[in-house]
Amino acid sequence: MTASVREPTDRLRPRAERRVVRVRCVEIGGGSPVSVQSMTNVDSCDVEATVTQIERLVRSGCEIVRVAVPHRDAVAALREIRARVDAPLVADVHFDHRLALAAIDAGIDKLRLNPGNIQNADHIARVADAAGTAGIPIRVGANSGSLAKRFLDASGRPTARGLADSALEEVHQLERRGFDRIVVSVKGADVSMTVAANRRVARETDHPIHIGITEAGTAWEGGLRSAVGLGILLTEGIGDTLRVSLTGDPVAEVRTAFAILRSLGLRQRGITWHICPTCGRTRIDLLRLADALQAALDDVLESLTIALMGCSVNGIGEARDADVGVVGGDRRAAVYVEGQQLHHAVGEDALPSLVESEVRALLSRRSIARQASAGNARSV
Repeated sequence: MTASVREPTDRLRPRAERRVVRVRCVEIGGGSPVSVQSMTNVDSCDVEATVTQIERLVRSGCEIVRVAVPHRDAVAALREIRARVDAPLVADVHFDHRLALAAIDAGIDKLRLNPGNIQNADHIARVADAAGTAGIPIRVGANSGSLAKRFLDASGRPTARGLADSALEEVHQLERRGFDRIVVSVKGADVSMTVAANRRVARETDHPIHIGITEAGTAWEGGLRSAVGLGILLTEGIGDTLRVSLTGDPVAEVRTAFAILRSLGLRQRGITWHICPTCGRTRIDLLRLADALQAALDDVLESLTIALMGCSVNGIGEARDADVGVVGGDRRAAVYVEGQQLHHAVGEDALPSLVESEVRALLSRRSIARQASAGNARSV
C-alpha cells in the first residue's frame, strides 16, 4: 500500500527558515529561489560529450548539474570536466565511498550519497570529514528503489516512513560528525509516497530539501507526474531545489522544471505560453503556429508571456494582457505587443516569422532599457 498524501502538514518550516547551503555560486535554502537541477546521461568517461551536454543544460537555464561517478575511470574524466566548465557540479556516487573521496579531490561542488548503499559509519565519517575540509555540501539522497532492508515493511516494500527515516538516519550521522552542509532528498516513483515522505522530512529537519519524482517516465507522462507531485510539495512550501526526472534529453527536464515553477509563481524565467485549446470558432492553424514559435523561441530565458488565441471571445483580453499576443480570425490574425495592436490582418503563413521578430524586438528594447537604467544607477 502507498502512503496517503493526507498526512498532516502542521509544523512545516517555510523555505525562509531553512538553513542555507551554497553549491559554488548557487544558494539552496534560506528563502533563495528554488533552483533547477538536471543530470547528464552520456558516458561520464566521455569528456567531450559530457562537457557538451553540460553546456547545453546551462544554456537552457539549468543551475546545478549532476554527473554519475560509477568507477575510477569516471573520476579521472570528472577532473578534466571540472577544469572545463564553470557550472556547479555534483558527483553522484553509489556503493563505494572511495569514489566519493576521489570526486571531492577532483574539485566537485557537491556530493550525492545514497544511504541505501553506503551505510558503513566509518566510511560516511571519512566522506564527511573530506567534504568538510573541502567546504562542499552533501546531498543525502534516499530512493524508494534502493532502501536498506530494515527500512522496508513486513512484505519487503518501501513506505513513506521508511524512505524518510533512511535519509534522516544518515543526516543524523553527519550531524554527529559535526557536518552541517546537508541537503536532504527522498524520492520515489510513487507520487503519494514521495509527498508523504517529504512532509515527514520537512517536519523533522531544517536542512534544505531537494525534491523530485524519480523514474517518472518520458516527457509526457513523466512531466505530468512530476507536475502533480512537485506542485503539491511546492505549494506547501516544501522544496528548495528540484530535478524533474525524465527519460531522454535532460534539457527537457529543465524546461519542464521552469514551467512548473512559473505556474506556481515561484520563478519567472522563460516564456509562459497562454495557448487557446481551440474550438469550432478557430479559423487558423493554431497548433502549427504554436509549434513553430516554441521551436523558434526555444533559446529565450527571459520572463515573457505570449498568448496565442484562436478567436476574439477571450482572445483580445488575453492578447492585451500578454507581452505579445495573437488573436486569430478567418485564416488571418491580429498581433498585439505590450497591450497595443500593431498588426491587424496578418496571413497565417506570415505569422510565425512576424511574431518572432516582434518578440526579439521587444527583448532588445528591454535589454537596452536595463542597460541604460544600470548606467544611470552607477552614475548617481
